[in-house]
Amino acid sequence: MENVLRPLTVLGGTVVLTLLLGWVVDLALRRADARHPETPLWGLLRRCRLPLQVVLLTALLRGTYRETRWSVVEDHESGIGRLLTLVLIGAGAWLVVRIVSAVVESTYARYATSARDRAKVRRVRTQVTLIMRIVTAVVVVVAVAAILLTFPSMRTIGTSMLASAGIIGIVAGVAAQSTLGNLFAGFQIAFGDMVRIGDTVVVDGEWGVVEEVTLTFLAVRTWDERRITMPVSYFTSKPFENWSRGGIQMTGTVFLQLDHSAPVRLMREKLHEILQDCAAWDGRDWSLAVTDTTPSTIEVRAVVTAKDADDIWTARCTVREQLIGWLADEHPYALPRIATTQAAVLPAQVGNGAVGRAAAHHEPDPAVTENADGDPRTGRG
Repeated sequence: MENVLRPLTVLGGTVVLTLLLGWVVDLALRRADARHPETPLWGLLRRCRLPLQVVLLTALLRGTYRETRWSVVEDHESGIGRLLTLVLIGAGAWLVVRIVSAVVESTYARYATSARDRAKVRRVRTQVTLIMRIVTAVVVVVAVAAILLTFPSMRTIGTSMLASAGIIGIVAGVAAQSTLGNLFAGFQIAFGDMVRIGDTVVVDGEWGVVEEVTLTFLAVRTWDERRITMPVSYFTSKPFENWSRGGIQMTGTVFLQLDHSAPVRLMREKLHEILQDCAAWDGRDWSLAVTDTTPSTIEVRAVVTAKDADDIWTARCTVREQLIGWLADEHPYALPRIATTQAAVLPAQVGNGAVGRAAAHHEPDPAVTENADGDPRTGRG
């Protein structure tokens, strides 16, 4: 009977104690969150309940599994102990990552709610994202190293590899040159404030918004919901447009190719009327002027302003659409035309040239003869 009650007592007590401690911690965090709603840390720490319970359960089993006195446990005591140790290391790394994530997210949330400069908020968000990735990578590396050190054979291998560490480092550095370049470029982007999450950029002729920044690549979401993934080294080695850098206010232009008879003065008045009803226009500035001319058309440029890149796109499209519609309805003659009628025929007598004299005296011109069908010829073939 003792062989049955003892294992049940050890295992059952361990599980009950783990659940009880997890409930107590969660209750304390819930009450702290209710008392301090301005601090999101306590609510975020509640996400650590599951890894905390795994750590507690594994630690308690690691210290009490021998007390079960099962024959199976006694026969595989070292293997069970090592397995519990590995689980404890993994659960501990999981718990550390969750705690650090809660602290970092809480700090960012408090800063974002109090900051007025949205550009600084995006910069901090980019830095926080990269810091979390770095912390996660470091914790995982340390956990894997700790797991490997639990095996005696790994310790021997690690000692023997120290002698050739220099050569291995050189080879790894050469092989991972591109990866290391992107890694350092990621640090430069994050802390050099070159580009941030949420910035509007133009890269390789594509307009989009920076959606994700990692240590090795950067993702840009285009206006048509495509994702362009580029190595971060691109942004440190090649020029690109950042429309959100140095302030988000923007000036946009709309170019129209019109006929020379276009009513520019009326167009200027109509542009002001359109902007008065356009919610995307911020009211800072506007203008309309003829900027170029060709033998067939004139180029009219309308200038509008908006508070950010999204609104400037909307304002430009609105101005272009309504101006063209107004011209088509009220002044269709102002739209560019292509002449398709025949050219006017010159009078028969032109000046005192040979052709004029021949026509006046009804004498054939020596340079112009007629073929059998009566059509004039130039004498060149």
